[in-house]
Amino acid sequence: MQSDAVVHVIDDDDAVRESLEFLLRTARFDVKSYDSAAAFLAARPQEGSGCVITDVRMPEISGIDLLRRLNELNSAIPVIVITGHGDVPLAVEAMKLGAVDFFEKPFDDDALLAAVRSSLSKDTDDSKRRAERAQIDDKLASLSNREREVLEGLVSGHPNKTIAYDLGISPRTVEIYRANLMTKMNAASLSDLVRMALVAGLLDRPQKP
Repeated sequence: MQSDAVVHVIDDDDAVRESLEFLLRTARFDVKSYDSAAAFLAARPQEGSGCVITDVRMPEISGIDLLRRLNELNSAIPVIVITGHGDVPLAVEAMKLGAVDFFEKPFDDDALLAAVRSSLSKDTDDSKRRAERAQIDDKLASLSNREREVLEGLVSGHPNKTIAYDLGISPRTVEIYRANLMTKMNAASLSDLVRMALVAGLLDRPQKP
């Protein structure tokens, strides 16, 4: 992790922004905060000098809009998205646009700090990526057809009720399949599943211009 790395916090809610800033400073991160995505974009921090934590729902420029704008700018800065409860479809869209992780409020402080540390020390070694892809492919091969269908629904951002309707089964049955595939994929969270789906090519990231 770079000694000069800065964590850029973007949230229009003063209380949330200040709470995040306090958490990160307590963990000895350098922090800069912004009350809007526009303010962050205007500051245009140096590339490769940290990561971004942004709320997904903000006025004027949302977290999704920010990711699109960073893609247009060919920015490589890692982005972690914070979502409200029930915003899984937005979180999936964010990860398809390049976010490295997402957390639903209320989030676990230790998990968020671990994600920040990971994003600041990304290992882009090709051989490790190939090994990760092979491991994910093996896990996918262990899924039943129905588990695979539920997985595809989840990583597309669909709620359990919609998946149940599409597959002609009950929401409770979807929950059982969801628990099984989380175990088989060794996924700690939905964001893990989405990330694995991206690596395996089940979801396509848009091409940068």
